[in-house]
Amino acid sequence: MRPVSLRYGLSVAAVAAAALLAGCAANAVSKAEAEAARVAAEIAARTPPRIRLNQGVADAAAVYMAFSRDMASLEGGFTDPEQIQAALRRGAAYDPEQISRGLVAYASILALQSPEFVSGVRGLADDQVTRERLVGRIVADPGYAATLPGAETAAGLVMATLSADIDALSRAANSIENDAYAIQARYDPRRAWAVAEVRDREGRLEVAKSRSAQIMTPAADEAARLFAAAHSGGGALPVSGAPRKPPYPAAVTNALALAALAALGYAGENARANTDALQFDRVSQGCLSMSKLNLFQCLAASRPNYEDMFCLGRHIVRDLATCSRGAAMPAPIVTVSDVTPADPPPQKAEPIIITPPPPSTAPVTTPPATPPPVQSRPAPSAPPPARSEPPPAPAPSITERLNTQPDRATPQ
Repeated sequence: MRPVSLRYGLSVAAVAAAALLAGCAANAVSKAEAEAARVAAEIAARTPPRIRLNQGVADAAAVYMAFSRDMASLEGGFTDPEQIQAALRRGAAYDPEQISRGLVAYASILALQSPEFVSGVRGLADDQVTRERLVGRIVADPGYAATLPGAETAAGLVMATLSADIDALSRAANSIENDAYAIQARYDPRRAWAVAEVRDREGRLEVAKSRSAQIMTPAADEAARLFAAAHSGGGALPVSGAPRKPPYPAAVTNALALAALAALGYAGENARANTDALQFDRVSQGCLSMSKLNLFQCLAASRPNYEDMFCLGRHIVRDLATCSRGAAMPAPIVTVSDVTPADPPPQKAEPIIITPPPPSTAPVTTPPATPPPVQSRPAPSAPPPARSEPPPAPAPSITERLNTQPDRATPQ
C-alpha cells in the first residue's frame, strides 16, 4: 500500500504544480495583453484619423461645378428661336441657394487638394483632446482656419481654379450679348426671325419661374469623383495656383474651415450640422436671388427674339460670373499716394523800390467845374425770340435700356 500512496501523493503535487504554473502563465498573458492594448490605444490616440467629408458636400459641389461649366459652354451664333429658348430653359433651371452652397462646397474640396494644408492641420493635433479643442475653435470662428499651416497654399488653389471658371463664364456672356447686337444688323441673315416677337411670351416666363424652383440632382459619377478627391489627401484634381495671403472673402474662409474639419476627421455623416452651416454664404446667395428677379423682369419686358438672347447672356451667364466673382475673389484695394506739389513753390522776389518823381515848378491850374452828365433811360429791349424745342428722341429699345442700366446683380 505504501507505493500506491506515494504515487498518489506525487500525482497530487504534480497537478498542483501544473495549476500553479498555469495560473502564473495566465497572469503573464493577461498582463501582456493589457500592455499591448494600452500601447495600441496610445498609438491610436496619436494617429490622426482618416479624412472624413460627408456625401452631401460632394453632391453640392458637383451641382455647382456642372452648372457653371454648362453655362460657360454657351456661345452666340443661334440659328433659330428654339435654340435660344432651349438655352434659357437650361440656364433658368437653378435654385440660388443650391448654387451658392455648391460654390462653398466645391471650394472646400479644392482646398483639400493641398497636401500642405491637410498635413499642416493634422500636424497640430497629436491626440484626441487636442483635436477636439481645435475643432471647437474652428466651429466657433471659421476665420481661424485661415491662420492654420498651409492655408495660403489652399486658398491659392481655390481662388485660381474659381477664377478660371469665372473667366470662362465671362467669355460666354460676351459672346451671347455681342451676338444679340449683331443679329439686329440688316446684313445678318437671321434678322428676319430675330426681330420677330417671341412666341408664347407669358408661357416661357412661367416655365422659367417654375424651373427656377427645382432642385438639381448631381451626376452620380461627378459626385463620386469629387468625393474620392476630397479623401485623397491632395493632388487628385488637376488644379494649381500660387499661394494667396489673407484676408479672404467669406466663401473662401468657410471653405477652408470646412476642409480643415474634414482633415481632422470631423466633417463626416455625423457632422452635417457643422458642414451645412459652413456652406451658407450671404454674398453669393443674395446676388443670385437678385439675378433671378432681374431675369424675370427682362423676360417680361422682352418682345423680339434677340432680346431674349440678351436676357440669357446678361442675367444668367454674366450674373453667374459676377456673383461667383463677388463671393470668391477679393475686392480690389485702392491705394492713394502722398500728395506732392506739381511745381516747386516760387522763391521770394527781391523788393522793388520806387523813387517818387521830383516836385514840379509849373503853376497849378484848377480845371473848371462841369455839370454832372444827364443819365438817360435805356430803351426797352425787344423780347428774345422764342426757341424752337427739339423733337423728342425716339424711345430706346429694351436691349438698349437693359444694357445701360447698372448691373443690379452685383452685391452692394
